[in-house]
Amino acid sequence: MLRPRDFAGRSEVVARALIGATLLVDGVGGRIVETEAYDHEDPASHSFSGPTARNAVMFGPPGRAYVYRSYGIHWCLNFVCGEEGHGAGVLIRAVEPLQGLDMMRARRGLDDPRLLCSGPGRLGQALEITHALNGMRLDRKPFQVLAAQGPHEVIEGPRIGITKAMDVPWRFGLAGSRFLSRPFR
Repeated sequence: MLRPRDFAGRSEVVARALIGATLLVDGVGGRIVETEAYDHEDPASHSFSGPTARNAVMFGPPGRAYVYRSYGIHWCLNFVCGEEGHGAGVLIRAVEPLQGLDMMRARRGLDDPRLLCSGPGRLGQALEITHALNGMRLDRKPFQVLAAQGPHEVIEGPRIGITKAMDVPWRFGLAGSRFLSRPFR
């Protein structure tokens, strides 16, 4: 199980290291196959303008969940990283579903495993991410985050779905995965 100290590095280092790790929420989840890094000096980050009521968790200790609603519709899951007060995080963009597929299918209302967790909004719905998880430690229930096992190739490219700092290559993915939110260029 990953501990808070495992999230204490720079966001882009943590985001890369999380590829291949296992994420479970109440026993439901799978292998992390896509992440994006964000940092307080990054104009695309929620922490760029400093602490607010919405992003305060990003400035807290590493190894916590930062949950926010995107476009007023989807709950998105981020892992706080870096030093406390730094304001950095890793968006979990996609997971290869491995455990609790029946629950994920029921929550998402579809059968295709490739569409259950391929994108931060879909992942949030499939894993039943809500604002109630905001600020919770990632090394305690309902979370379980296990380090990646075995060798795997990580690919990188520019982040997607943002309008600022679009060229920063802080999107990471598991090479060859069929469960990415979008292919890498």
